[in-house]
Amino acid sequence: MVEPQPTRDYTERMLRAFGWPVDFTPGRARLAGGYVLHATDVEIPADFSSAAFFMVAASIVEGSELQLPAVGLNPRRTGLLAALRQMGADIRIENERQTSGEPIGDIVVRHAPLRGIELPAALVPDMIDELPVFFVAASVAEGRTVISGAAELRVKESDRIASMASGLRTLGVVIEETPDGAIIHGGRLGGGVVSSHLDHRIAMSMVVAGQVARAPVRVADCAPVATSFPGFREIASDCGFALRVAS
Repeated sequence: MVEPQPTRDYTERMLRAFGWPVDFTPGRARLAGGYVLHATDVEIPADFSSAAFFMVAASIVEGSELQLPAVGLNPRRTGLLAALRQMGADIRIENERQTSGEPIGDIVVRHAPLRGIELPAALVPDMIDELPVFFVAASVAEGRTVISGAAELRVKESDRIASMASGLRTLGVVIEETPDGAIIHGGRLGGGVVSSHLDHRIAMSMVVAGQVARAPVRVADCAPVATSFPGFREIASDCGFALRVAS
């Protein structure tokens, strides 16, 4: 099998872990028949997409230091890690190891000033689900961030380019939509009422934005967060997020 661009390789790695040889490289996979799968113990890593909100929050909230243990570090999912590092984020990986064919490690994040970048197109497929919260990081970075090659965001649970642009404009961000991305001019965030557009990732991204805003941010329609991260509010509160459920 040959793909036009590399996609997530969880199936290939899991088949290997269960004893079925798979020869794969980014964008290509080959396997033969005639093998038998064998039961094995599987350790499920913490989800990188869920960790992403806390990585960005710890990067932009002054005084932060946060450890996220045993997070999956599959290279087809960690484009955000590379992008934040290009922006100057202080992120290191400790205790790297493999489990069931998947790389995992503890992510340690400390606050650091971020600078705007032109996001490399090669990183976009490996961070497509994390781009909404990356918009937040770009909104407080010094200078301009250019995102392109992300037209897929237009057809997610919401039009995530339009949804993030609308919410961030409400908070005072200068942001220009493009057909496949955005140009974001970093600065300070203000407060306001923003909509989740019934999209769990938009809701959580705007909650992260609220942690560095100069005035309260109210995120409407947060119920969809439970579709991917039912414990988000409790974990965020334990990490020091200023949150309350509005009546």
